[in-house]
Amino acid sequence: MMPREVVRVADNGPNSKAGSDKRKQSLYFPEAMLQEIKDEAARLDRSLSWVVQRAWKLARLDVKKIPSVNDIADDEESDSG
Repeated sequence: MMPREVVRVADNGPNSKAGSDKRKQSLYFPEAMLQEIKDEAARLDRSLSWVVQRAWKLARLDVKKIPSVNDIADDEESDSG
């Protein structure tokens, strides 16, 4: 198993109070991936948070195309029946 590092981020979602960083979320990245993100952040002179948020904005439509676990299970059942 690859070693992973944890990055703690503030949850400023719709259920959190504006400007409040009391709720935290842990995100786990493989060490090599986190190092790549850190390297890109340094190259761009931006924060890790900015890089991850920008990457999400660019990739979210592609991520939404990935079938959910439930969708895959339903397809397998219909193929075998």
